[in-house]
Amino acid sequence: MYLVTVMGNLLIILAIGLDPHLHTPMYFFLANLSFADICFSSTTVPKMLVNIHTHSQTILYGGCLAQMHFFMMFGALDDFLLGVMAYDRYVAICRPLHDTTLMSPLVFMLFLAACWVLTNLAALLHTLLMARLSFCAGNTLHHFFCDVLPLLQLSCSDIHMNQVALFMVCSMILTAPLSLIILSYARIISTILRVPSSSGRQKAFSTCGSHLTVVFLFYGTAIGVYLYSPSSQSSSKDRIASVFYTVVTPMLNPFIYSLQNNDMKTALRKLFGTNMISFQGL
Repeated sequence: MYLVTVMGNLLIILAIGLDPHLHTPMYFFLANLSFADICFSSTTVPKMLVNIHTHSQTILYGGCLAQMHFFMMFGALDDFLLGVMAYDRYVAICRPLHDTTLMSPLVFMLFLAACWVLTNLAALLHTLLMARLSFCAGNTLHHFFCDVLPLLQLSCSDIHMNQVALFMVCSMILTAPLSLIILSYARIISTILRVPSSSGRQKAFSTCGSHLTVVFLFYGTAIGVYLYSPSSQSSSKDRIASVFYTVVTPMLNPFIYSLQNNDMKTALRKLFGTNMISFQGL
């Protein structure tokens, strides 16, 4: 599953980079999402595979904090990119005449820079707050990676500040992009329903279907773990949900975007066609 995740997302990045027709904000955001998915999965899965192979389920304290930092950073980056991609679809469908101004190269770069900066700051905040805690009791983490909630349960320090920061930051990271997605697609659906041609409506819906599928997969499990967890203890259901959005969703994203997007299908055919011709020439 990890190899499929890496290879699938790398193919998406290569197809977008090599096809000039896909050099648009929507596909550049998709390339960044694929890169974030590779890094997101690589933060937890390789260490888990090493633990399984060596039968040694240990991690250094510094490595644990680093894993938590990058996990939060790339997970939050996924959230922000999904929100910005929804806004880009809104501009393309509802405001096509203003597309060049509302999503100009400068605006596009500002959106992208804001996504990276904000997610880095959020992850750094939690890492610094976690580093100030003392862990003087048991050191067994009931999880398959160093997540924030299981780590807080091991601390013997006052974790009130960490809990408040976690709730506020996670609420912002999860609900702000999700609100942007809901508002954007409410306007998109309203606009599409007014299109007189059924083929036009179908084409508009097809360009949004893959994005909405990824949104439902990622946000459904993430919100269940971080905002509506039934107890303070890390339950088996939380771990299953964590596996889903850290392993399964990044693996499925390339298939969702390539199977439901004709432009991506064409770009991937060109990519494989070029590679086959080069191989035959050798």
